[in-house]
Amino acid sequence: MKRTTLLFAAMATCAYSVNAQDLKSKDVPAPVKETLAKKYPKAAKVSWEKEKGNYEANWGGRSGEDTSVLFTPNGAFVEEADAIPVSRLPANIPHFVKAYYKGAKINEAGIVTDAAGKKMFEAEIKGKDLLFDESGKFIKQD
Repeated sequence: MKRTTLLFAAMATCAYSVNAQDLKSKDVPAPVKETLAKKYPKAAKVSWEKEKGNYEANWGGRSGEDTSVLFTPNGAFVEEADAIPVSRLPANIPHFVKAYYKGAKINEAGIVTDAAGKKMFEAEIKGKDLLFDESGKFIKQD
């Protein structure tokens, strides 16, 4: 039984590390780091991830991810996501999740601002991001 438990734990750890795609700062292209430094000069203790070919910088708060910013490999700004308490989501978002994602719990919430300045709400459930417009109307699952 101990072997089975240890084997499962090892497999879960490996699976997590493959999906997370954490990066060291030296593995992030210089244009990405330069844009981050210009746009967010106060960003400190930044951690990096690779997401769908882009580079995500995370910093702030207890989790180290109160602010997340996404850049293309050439350093173009894609979007910024700022963590908010789930209670700050528009009231219709939890109702939508309850109706369409039975038994799911909103684990994290945020306000996403894209390169054009458009704001959206983000609700994370079961490892998926759900995006909503500013009024709380569902846009898509990411």
